Amino acid sequence: MTSKLAGTTGAQLSRGRWLFAFSLVTSLFFTWGFAYGLLDVLNAHFQEVFGITKLQSTLLQLAYFGAYFVFAPFASIFMDRYGYKKGIHIGLGLYSLGAIFFWPSAKFERYGGFVGCTFIIGCGLSTLEVAANSYIAVLGSPKYAAARLNFSQGFQGVASFAGPMIASRWFFVGKNATSLDTVQWVYLAVAGLGVVLNILFYFCDLPEITGDALADEMHEVGITNDDEPFMKQYRCIFGWVAQTAYVGAQVAVASFAVNYMVDQGIGIDKSHASQLFSYCQITFTVGRFIGAGLLNYLDPALLLSIYGFACTAFSLGVTFGPGKTGIGLLFTLFFFESICYPVIFTLATANLGKHTKRGSGLIVMGVGGGAWYPPAQGAIANHNTRKSYIVPFTGFAAMTIYAVGIVVSQSIRGGFRVRAVDEIAQRKQHQEALGTTEKTSDDDLDKKVGAVYVEKV
Repeated sequence: MTSKLAGTTGAQLSRGRWLFAFSLVTSLFFTWGFAYGLLDVLNAHFQEVFGITKLQSTLLQLAYFGAYFVFAPFASIFMDRYGYKKGIHIGLGLYSLGAIFFWPSAKFERYGGFVGCTFIIGCGLSTLEVAANSYIAVLGSPKYAAARLNFSQGFQGVASFAGPMIASRWFFVGKNATSLDTVQWVYLAVAGLGVVLNILFYFCDLPEITGDALADEMHEVGITNDDEPFMKQYRCIFGWVAQTAYVGAQVAVASFAVNYMVDQGIGIDKSHASQLFSYCQITFTVGRFIGAGLLNYLDPALLLSIYGFACTAFSLGVTFGPGKTGIGLLFTLFFFESICYPVIFTLATANLGKHTKRGSGLIVMGVGGGAWYPPAQGAIANHNTRKSYIVPFTGFAAMTIYAVGIVVSQSIRGGFRVRAVDEIAQRKQHQEALGTTEKTSDDDLDKKVGAVYVEKV
């Protein structure tokens, strides 16, 4: 019988240890942001080099995001048993291994080799996502979980536009427009970055935050959601559906952005389009940092609902907007996508207690949606790239329904929220105001707090 991991909660860490842990884990977001940024550009580049269709080029997305669907559940089980740090080592190892094998794939010009390597990288990154997203989300007050994760993932965005920027200067210029010479060197550098990070994590003392420690913190104030089995954690399960739909939509938008701008018929070539795509990623990144600021004050579910409605509207605008208008709407769509993934993650994994790592694995598994949407869009894009953007609209609509559902649920239970709330701290204050330290159930405490509120009014 395996002994339980000794752990702590983010609230129990000193300021120095908290900052160290936060900075170190945040560095991981830059790692896979760079890989993801290159992926969308390679999609268009391989169409030219290998003479494949837009639909065939989406095999890269199928491999990358399909790996999340397959591997994320195993990663969460592993980390629940052995901890975040060992999971990070496994993730970085797979990431470096996949990147190294890009070299022979480029040397012998085998598209199937690139697809296989991309799958291995995806397995590594899914492991890192389970670890890093979950770790940042629980590393401190629940009130600021969405803000913390948006801030950390902002560095993923910084790396995401670096990839297309590199591609616009070297992949599509001169002889590199029809060769793979530069690709192999870039991915050797990526492999080296993974090795360096793995060594740094080996020598670093990373505090372990366990589900049992989080559960104890919740139970002290009467939040007992995790007493129910995992299959009854409906907010998390529906969060997986929302994340699958959203990531599928986001990936589909990015996968054909270069093709979309070229096919608008206003004289934009692939090199220029790749550069514009990097500016789209900059817009996305700026939006994420702005979102992190807003989430310090506004309720995450409410803000996600607003951004969700914007995404659905602007995705339709991209579908029917001609020329420069369509490209402008595409930039706006990237801005409103910015906060969606981390907010869905934090909403779906909030107050899971002992189920935290398993829930994190399920939500990261939702990244697998990126494997299904691009082929569906690619089939339409082979005939009309602009009209194919109706496919992402469906994903944004599903995400918006989830966000609005949480807003309605919160309003029914405790009143409409505009401001972000730390439920644990709030419940402690409520218990003190009610003159009790007993572990009161969620429903009973909500009723008592409601009564006190009505009396005050």
